[in-house]
Parts: sequence; structure tokens; C-alpha cells
Amino acid sequence: MSQFQSNEVIGGGGDFNSVHTTKEQRLGQIVSAYDTDDTDYGVGEFIYCEGVAATALGSVVLVNMGDFTTTLASANAVGALVATAMAPVLGSQYGWYQIGGKAVAKVLASFASGKLCYLTSTAGSIDDAVVVGDIIAGTISVGAIATPAAGLALVALNRPSCNNASN
Repeated sequence: MSQFQSNEVIGGGGDFNSVHTTKEQRLGQIVSAYDTDDTDYGVGEFIYCEGVAATALGSVVLVNMGDFTTTLASANAVGALVATAMAPVLGSQYGWYQIGGKAVAKVLASFASGKLCYLTSTAGSIDDAVVVGDIIAGTISVGAIATPAAGLALVALNRPSCNNASN
């Protein structure tokens, strides 16, 4: 799918698609990396966090900036930072979440390219259907559903956030 390589020296290796059963990085550590795979997603930005149950590749999560735990994002959420999971990082596990660059996200049916992104009632998934108060600032779709795989789409992230505001 993608294979990001860190632009920085980080302890414990830099496999952004790995799930760790023990903490291998500082929680909240942010690094930049570039995609060395044929997908050529360019440069991305990643944060190291603790996972949550039911997380899958591309799950959209809220990052608790107090302790760097995650929760699956859903409608009416308020969070300082929104990210996408690089791997199925479950509860009591650790891994990388993307917060910048071209990323893979779980999406709902008929998701289209070139649209604003919104939270949904389906935890961990986003959509392009307008829902007042559920816009994800700093996110836009850059690919339609099923690219790169079923139920997934490409989005551009710029340290996204949500605030459940109506404007």
C-alpha cells in the first residue's frame, strides 16, 4: 500500500506500518517520512500513540493530546487532533497515525474525490456528505472510494481537527 521511511533518526526503527505490544517510541512523538513504495504518496507526518479496540488500517481516530491515547472518531466528536491509523493498532498496543500528507482513510459508500470530509455515525469512518458540525478541518478527499482498496480512499491531511461547531 505505502512504505514510508523516516526523514529523521528515530529509535526502535521507523516501520510506520507496524503494531507494537510494548511502547517503542515516545508517545506523542511526531516525525516526517516519505513514501518509498510505488504508490509515491510523497511526504507524510506521523504521531506515535496508543491504540483502541476495533482499529483497522485507515481508521480515523481522535488523538487525546493529554496522554496520546486514541478513540475512533464519530459524529459530534470534539478533538484536538484527527489522524488515520497506519495499521490495526488495538487497545494496549502502540503504533503510528498519520496527521499530514496523502493518507489512507476508511470511508463510506460513494465517497468522491475533491470533497471536504466529515465525521459519521460509523465510528472510525468518514464521508463527503455534508453534516453540519462534523466537518474535519484540514482534510480533503484526493481519491474516490476503493482507492487504494475496498472501503478506503486517499485523503490529504494537514493536522486535521474537529470541533462540532456549526460554522
